[in-house]
Amino acid sequence: MISGKQRAYLRKIGHELKPVMQIGKEGLTDTVISAVDEVLEKRELVKLSILESAMLDTREVCDDVANRLQAEPVQAIGNKFILYRRSSNEKNRKIDI
Repeated sequence: MISGKQRAYLRKIGHELKPVMQIGKEGLTDTVISAVDEVLEKRELVKLSILESAMLDTREVCDDVANRLQAEPVQAIGNKFILYRRSSNEKNRKIDI
């Protein structure tokens, strides 16, 4: 669990990020989850977007992905959300909170 100050710091970093993946009409498939898992392991902080045609609630999708991947939801605004998970590999650790 991260604190409010840590979450604010991660939001600040995440603001500059571009979405690395889009979630479409298919929703959260196993392929999407495994791809997000790989990106989280390498980057620790990722921004994802949901296509408007998907008709999914951003907060619900953010919480679902976070729960499945043991990640922390940082922010969910509009059709974009940010997730954080500390990398298990020391080489990939870039964010110090």
